[in-house]
Amino acid sequence: MKRAGILNRHLSGALAELGHGDGVLVCDAGMPIPDGPRVVDLAFRAGVPSFAVVLDGLLAELVVEGATAAEEVREANPAAAALLQTEFPDLALVSHEKLKELSAGARLVVRTGEARPYANVLLRCGVFF
Repeated sequence: MKRAGILNRHLSGALAELGHGDGVLVCDAGMPIPDGPRVVDLAFRAGVPSFAVVLDGLLAELVVEGATAAEEVREANPAAAALLQTEFPDLALVSHEKLKELSAGARLVVRTGEARPYANVLLRCGVFF
């Protein structure tokens, strides 16, 4: 058994399979999930686990070279917007419709229980060297 980090075996295994340039969509409970990417659904109840908690856990284990979110987050969910801007100073913003299109190319989707709108981010994996 692992001592620390992500304990969910499905998520831990999916993360281990990621490579440079792969996309990981971290999304709220309402984001439409496209056909294709592997999905690890962590949603338990509305708000549990939160987008912030899941993102924090993922960032502790992944090398991320870029991130994209919906521009609508700035007005509709200032808390998520502030978190994303703090974590990703070079955050790319696109329309929500464009983010949904881009998410179809993700290798992994991690669905949270987040119940506030536009708490979604598409991460692009980097390398540790």
